[in-house]
Amino acid sequence: MREVGPRLGITPTCTALGLPTATYYRRIKPKPAPARRPSPPRRLAAQERTAVLEVLHQPEFVDLAPAQVHARLLDRERYLCSERTMYRILEENHEVRERRDQLRHPHYAAPELLATAPNQVWSWDITKLLGPAKWTYFYLYVILDIFSRYVVGWMIAHRESAALARKLIEQSYVRHGIKSGQLTLHADHGSSMTSKPVALLLLDLGVTKTHSRPYVSNDNPFSEAQFKTMKYRPEFPIASDRSTTRAASATSSSLGTTPSIGTQGSGCSRPKRSTTGLPSSGSRRGLGCWPRLTLLIPSASFAAYRDRPRFPPRSGSTDRRHRSRHQSPFRSPRS
Repeated sequence: MREVGPRLGITPTCTALGLPTATYYRRIKPKPAPARRPSPPRRLAAQERTAVLEVLHQPEFVDLAPAQVHARLLDRERYLCSERTMYRILEENHEVRERRDQLRHPHYAAPELLATAPNQVWSWDITKLLGPAKWTYFYLYVILDIFSRYVVGWMIAHRESAALARKLIEQSYVRHGIKSGQLTLHADHGSSMTSKPVALLLLDLGVTKTHSRPYVSNDNPFSEAQFKTMKYRPEFPIASDRSTTRAASATSSSLGTTPSIGTQGSGCSRPKRSTTGLPSSGSRRGLGCWPRLTLLIPSASFAAYRDRPRFPPRSGSTDRRHRSRHQSPFRSPRS
């Protein structure tokens, strides 16, 4: 604009560039320095402001709000300044903060764990498995080695308990011959993961524990990815066959381990003990390998999709089981 504008004209040049002429003149005009706010004539002197701050720091006023301090001073027939001036003096000395009960989010460093060999970093988590009846669940505990992606221990129980988690971690530790100071165990902020029995056990075994950041769902990706891989397999039990034995068999098939199944109940009955799977230390396979977690052949995938389609047919289908989710179950579809 400064090179072509004087020669061709400011208005034609701005029109060709699609720039308003007022914007051009406003930008080339020097900006004046911001005017300094004049000091009010009734402003307190520096000595008076220091005296107000000293009064606010007194033990009887240090835990009170300026409104309470101002009212108590008036009861004593003493006036230093207004309530708003007290707030200004406290703000100048960085002594005012948010007093409402609001949630604060401090910055948490992301956990960074490096495993160069097996049995250096384990990750564990708990997930729910649907039971045979409505509102019934089984709880699957899985401990995973993040270097080899090998399941070093797992358990199915009817409840989430810190005592069961402590037992599983201790048995996995002994079975694989872990030494003190060798292992780091990573988990999220679940109640069982942060419980006192588990913390004391890890302290006694010499295991370093780490946790995910609060309100961050992807700081434990290995366990979460393993849970989704297991639940999306075709042999995972459907709603009509979700007994404890079936859940244990499907879990054993997906995890590639042979559990020592105790006395099991069926249906909604409570088993006498939990189902625990602890693979032997000599059964470890190649690095980066998950037993049985391979790609499905197309025929098996198509058969599984045909038996249990993810998306039902559209509305208007003759099969009443695949009714549209937007269609009322008490009225027939409009023609």
